[in-house]
Amino acid sequence: MLKVSTVNVNGLRAAAGKGYVPWLAGCEADVVCLQEVRALPEQLSGAVRAPEGWYAQWAPAAAKGRSGVALLTRREPEAVRTGFGVSEFDAAGRYLEVDLPGVTVGSLYLPSGEVGTERQAEKERFMAAFLPYLKELRERAAAQGREALVCGDWNIAHREADLRNWRGNRKNSGFLPEERAWLDRVLDPADGGFTDVVRQQHPDQDGPYSWWSYRGRAFDNDSGWRIDLLAATPGLAARCVKAYVERAASHAERWSDHAPVTAVFGQA
Repeated sequence: MLKVSTVNVNGLRAAAGKGYVPWLAGCEADVVCLQEVRALPEQLSGAVRAPEGWYAQWAPAAAKGRSGVALLTRREPEAVRTGFGVSEFDAAGRYLEVDLPGVTVGSLYLPSGEVGTERQAEKERFMAAFLPYLKELRERAAAQGREALVCGDWNIAHREADLRNWRGNRKNSGFLPEERAWLDRVLDPADGGFTDVVRQQHPDQDGPYSWWSYRGRAFDNDSGWRIDLLAATPGLAARCVKAYVERAASHAERWSDHAPVTAVFGQA
């Protein structure tokens, strides 16, 4: 069995003071992918930087206080790679991957955007560069007899079922037609070749959402977005037996504006 959790922590130092530490202590996953860490490893307490029972890999952003991804694994990785070979993004704290027995796992923080700004242009450049890498990753894994799993905050809601207020967001970053078309390609068996395992497990429902704005009563009303995805190569996706969002019981118990998303895979 393989159990993998992913969560955008919205600043790990803040999350550590709100509930991340006990969550991790009780976590039964084999791999945990973190995004938006927003800290250098040396800025974290020892218990957060090197949690007991885990091998921790960090890929902070060169720009202080921004982005940053991490991977925690129960087993020591066979290999660790930061970035995906594109100079603009390799030091941006956007992607980190590890090789474990039989599987490569990546932690992804795809840029958020804002229509009509450089942030959206950056997001589009990232998407244009990352899709070829995903194909390369899938092909490399297959050649090595491995599977691949890319987990994280993709910052795109793929379908109308993936956000509550889809009508009001059709012209906003995160639900633009071109962004959704890009995810179509990622999840096309003849193109990117990956499978959204949460949607595979929940084909006929709205959500389950993984991000809710802190503004208003979005969490209480479950007015959220499903933007935290676990994308698996076909062989691994076929082994997925369970996938779910660890939604907090109440607004007060949240330690991030995202919730952890977890998938369980059976043995090959």
